[in-house]
Amino acid sequence: MARFGPKAAEDEDDQRPIPASGGGGGLTLRAMLPNAITAAALCSGLTGIRFATEGMWAFAIGLVVLAGVLDGFDGRVARLLNAQSRFGAELDSLADSLSFGVAPALIVFMWSLEGWSTFGWLAALAFAICCALRLARFNARIDLDDQPHKSAGFLTGVPAPVGAGLAFTPFYLWNETGIELFRDPVLNTVWLAVIASLMISNLPTLSWGSIRPRRSVRLPLIAFTGLAFAALLLEPWWTLAAISIGYLLLMPYGLVKYGRIRQRRMQDAAAAAPAPGAA
Repeated sequence: MARFGPKAAEDEDDQRPIPASGGGGGLTLRAMLPNAITAAALCSGLTGIRFATEGMWAFAIGLVVLAGVLDGFDGRVARLLNAQSRFGAELDSLADSLSFGVAPALIVFMWSLEGWSTFGWLAALAFAICCALRLARFNARIDLDDQPHKSAGFLTGVPAPVGAGLAFTPFYLWNETGIELFRDPVLNTVWLAVIASLMISNLPTLSWGSIRPRRSVRLPLIAFTGLAFAALLLEPWWTLAAISIGYLLLMPYGLVKYGRIRQRRMQDAAAAAPAPGAA
């Protein structure tokens, strides 16, 4: 049976089967809430474009970040309320494509890439297209049982909301330091193209399901999370820059960790296979 969203959080493993439609009694408020959150995320991302046209870069990027926060809730709320639907899944994919593909591409272009208009625009287009392709790939694979990355608790490529956050990393640094190098159109064209390629790559990337801290470090980790939240309130741009850079630095760790899991699976499969010549 098909499994539907809202897809929002791509690292969610629990995609329970639900009916494609909900009968003829109309929608309940419970069923509408996840879709309302998705719509709010879409409005937030698109309003970021409006602020960018007025040169209000911090507001523009802050609204895309807010869209990412809302995107992290809609799927969880849908599962909590048992309000998953095909409509919600389709709405979520459309909202993600606009909020984390189109909006970041246009904002970065207006902020930096206009200085190298032709190649900068091509990079912006590539980013928006790669985001849409990533979402389409995710939706096309959602019913497949053979997903080695997902079954190991990993994602395939960089998720769309994370890609949007990474695309803004030069802005975080420029806004705090004032160093014009971070606004250089050539640098940002290359940066945007790299992030776009990471979104559609086949690299295994860490998800919440792949992070299993030892019991001995759970309390320090909770304390660190609280401090990180406080830092986000006090120094949002430095904190977002640190999160983005930290995510990129953890990607090699994810590759190594998945490689070990894959090797262990291959060894288990070889051990379970019947010996040659066995009846």
